[in-house]
Amino acid sequence: MIAVTLKLDPIIDLTDEQFYKLCQLNRDIRLERSAGGELIVMPPTCGETGNRNIKLAARLENWAEKDGTGVAFDSSTGFKLPNGANRSPDAAWVRLDRWRALFRQQRTSFPPLVPDFVVELRSATDSLKPLQEKMQEYIDNGVRLG
Repeated sequence: MIAVTLKLDPIIDLTDEQFYKLCQLNRDIRLERSAGGELIVMPPTCGETGNRNIKLAARLENWAEKDGTGVAFDSSTGFKLPNGANRSPDAAWVRLDRWRALFRQQRTSFPPLVPDFVVELRSATDSLKPLQEKMQEYIDNGVRLG
């Protein structure tokens, strides 16, 4: 299944708060937002991909808990990147000092930071180029490892 991109500009320019509310009102739809303000509707994963995702997230969480130097996140977490995009990697990790530096309100919304580590798993239906572009966006915004 392929993600669908909705071009909103110049008709609608969603604020961060409006995008957050849109996501809260549509919890069954996984939405991302590009740096240019386009909405990206991500389809649900298929069985094998979902199984690989949960295994990856569980392993990252187990490591993070044992290591104690950071916090792990699953694919349902949206991050507000410095370029203005809202992205949800399949798994992510943030150093504990960076996480704790955020205000509570920032931690309970889409954290305004780029993770230190991100993973994007490619399923059988994913095209390579969009994933490479997304990973480059993470790198350009400060991801240390992807």
